[in-house]
Amino acid sequence: MIVAFSVTPIGVGEGVSEYVADAVRVVRESGLPNSTDAMFTSIEGEWDEVMAVVKAAVDAVAAKAPRVSVTLKADIRAGVTDGLTAKVAAVEAKLAEQ
Repeated sequence: MIVAFSVTPIGVGEGVSEYVADAVRVVRESGLPNSTDAMFTSIEGEWDEVMAVVKAAVDAVAAKAPRVSVTLKADIRAGVTDGLTAKVAAVEAKLAEQ
């Protein structure tokens, strides 16, 4: 499965990069395939391991922020591995055809 999620600290002012970095650090240290862009961090693995990492990332932000908002989207598809890069590669291949 692939989970795209965003963790937003609330009540800490406008600059949130320090808090987001704490969440992303947890994801990267998990060893699971992941990527981060301007809006979301995506992580790939089995349900229990992915959700444990999401929880740990939220906990890392909650340790410093009085309130945390989480947005999460999941693509649950049995038997698929390397979906994080394969899905993007399929789109890029289509774009290259034109």
